[in-house]
Amino acid sequence: MRLATWNVNSIRARVVRTVDFAVREHVDVLLMQEIKCKPEQFPYAEFEAAGYHVEAHGLNQWNGVAIASREPIEDLEIGFPGMPGFSKNPDDPHPPQEARAIGATIGGVRAWSLYVPNGRSLDDPHYAYKLAWLEALREYTATTLAAQPHLPLALTGDFNIAPTDDDNGDPTVIEGVTTHVSPPERAAFQALLDAGLADTVRPLVPTGYTYWDYKQLRFPRNEGLRIDFILGSPAFADAVAGAVIHRNERKGEIPSDHVPVMVDLDLDGEDDDERPMIF
Repeated sequence: MRLATWNVNSIRARVVRTVDFAVREHVDVLLMQEIKCKPEQFPYAEFEAAGYHVEAHGLNQWNGVAIASREPIEDLEIGFPGMPGFSKNPDDPHPPQEARAIGATIGGVRAWSLYVPNGRSLDDPHYAYKLAWLEALREYTATTLAAQPHLPLALTGDFNIAPTDDDNGDPTVIEGVTTHVSPPERAAFQALLDAGLADTVRPLVPTGYTYWDYKQLRFPRNEGLRIDFILGSPAFADAVAGAVIHRNERKGEIPSDHVPVMVDLDLDGEDDDERPMIF
């Protein structure tokens, strides 16, 4: 199985690029974030013409997540158990959930497309929401793996955290000043790893970013961040046979500010001689 995650930054604006990438790279499962549309607005036809089934979750022109798969999408779940909501009103007893998580079982793999809250600034209520959201995700992960220790579980997507200094090449992202690199955020990321997950890409791709701001020539200067991940349970991580960060997808016409991150999985010794290796 070839699995990729990509914050597409508006699927309607970038559907041609997205489908072309999936077809060209022989992607079996594409997990998308920031689709920025409601399900009824999603461009299903282009994906279906390329042989993909699609499930999408969006509430408005912000956020939104989706899964496209060549294999059947089973056990669909919108939002993970315990996922908190957010309201601008701090006294709201029932803050609404945002469209930030969609999960499904595909070919035996339990895969989630996640768009972690940005946090905005260290003194913004959205930052506290981000940390609460990550803690709920950690609790879900720990509970799931305790009950199913051999489950191939993948948490993929835009985590809006650069977990180490090596993952931050943007001079405007500064510890103690901006989000994405604060100690609590990095501790929340580490807590996910401690709950039983592994970063399945970095051991195979030791350098490289996944996001570059559109402003101030960040991409030509390679002043980026690595904030998009494929985190996997032991059963998933053990099956990873190759990985790549598709940096060139940041080039060309109307690119997303993120690039796809992809892994090849060898599940039960499967083999596909017709598909090119990714490394």
